[in-house]
Amino acid sequence: MHELLTDKNIFKKSFLQRKRNLLTFVELFEIHNIMDRATIEDAIFPNCPIRNILARLCDKWSLLVIYTLNKADKEAIRFKELQREIPDISQKMLTVTLRTLEEDGYVTRTVYPEVPPRVEYTLTHRAHSLLPHINSLLQWAIDNKDAIIKDRKKAHKR
Repeated sequence: MHELLTDKNIFKKSFLQRKRNLLTFVELFEIHNIMDRATIEDAIFPNCPIRNILARLCDKWSLLVIYTLNKADKEAIRFKELQREIPDISQKMLTVTLRTLEEDGYVTRTVYPEVPPRVEYTLTHRAHSLLPHINSLLQWAIDNKDAIIKDRKKAHKR
């Protein structure tokens, strides 16, 4: 059985040696203290907007979920509809992403007491205020995609 990661045993030499082949000390520290999705504010750099706001917003799925909720042209969208629109996201990852977006005030989740229960998601005012910036970023990506792909291919040939 794996030993639990706690403050008292993370620094023990024997603990690190047993875990060496799986994770480095730095990785264990980051997982324990920094990378936790439940972290409300970065403990080491509490005033850094990149660590506190953008890191959660700019993960692999959050911007795509916000973009997809917006382009649905509906007031609210159901979970399965959202999952169909983003076919490469797992159900678990979509759930985690939606919870994170809800915690940060970008998405509102409404549960209707029906059988089976109906759950709908809508963008909040905060998310709508973010959309022009997302659209600018998307346009930049479209404008620069070919050049970036060309540079990647050139670097890969070396």
